[in-house]
Amino acid sequence: MFPALYHAHHSQYKEDLPIWLALAKQQGGPVLELGCGTGRVLLSLAEAGFTTVGLDHDLGMLNFLRAAQPANLQPAPLLLAANLVEFHLARHFPLVLLPCNTWSVLDARQRYQALGCIIQHLSPRGIFASSIPNPEFLRSLPASAEADIDETFIHPVTGNPVQVSSSWQRTRRHFTVTWHYDHLLPDGEVERLTIQSRHDLTPAEGYLEELRQAGMHLQAVYGEYDGSPADRWAANLIFVASI
Repeated sequence: MFPALYHAHHSQYKEDLPIWLALAKQQGGPVLELGCGTGRVLLSLAEAGFTTVGLDHDLGMLNFLRAAQPANLQPAPLLLAANLVEFHLARHFPLVLLPCNTWSVLDARQRYQALGCIIQHLSPRGIFASSIPNPEFLRSLPASAEADIDETFIHPVTGNPVQVSSSWQRTRRHFTVTWHYDHLLPDGEVERLTIQSRHDLTPAEGYLEELRQAGMHLQAVYGEYDGSPADRWAANLIFVASI
């Protein structure tokens, strides 16, 4: 059930789509998206006419995406179940994307492993682009926040309301966000699903140095999806690197 809730919650978020589409237009296809989930980004690229490959370790997410994609979508995305820190595909890509703040969920060792796989799958002059919540911005927030209702959406199966609330805890090394999905039933009962994501608070320069150490060249670092420069107050960090 979580893939359906996740998709209903996140599918309306479109703020980042223009930058991924612009990179796809610049680089051409095929485009490999790592951690494609239920296809919010992947389907936008496919609907724009790009040949796409989506990779995710979660079979539930991939099955939801496979069932939800338009039947007449051409070219339809190729969906693969694999771990983004250890994958081997028999092709190369001019563009590899890892959107949705997934990069900072990995620890330093996992990022090192993932970069090895990514570089092996990039075409000459290929680009890797990803986004993370800006660690400097997260460090400026209070050490914790109590759960508060962020939004409400309609359950995609039952038609009942789902309230989404979130809280966070920050330590010296990690920022952990807890999401509660409260399914409000007609009899007054509440079904709660709780999900956590933990982000590595390695300083921003540390993330960029990891790319350099892997032999990649930074082409751009943005602080917002509109291409604004990165600074410590930007909520996001979007980097574009090439081999």
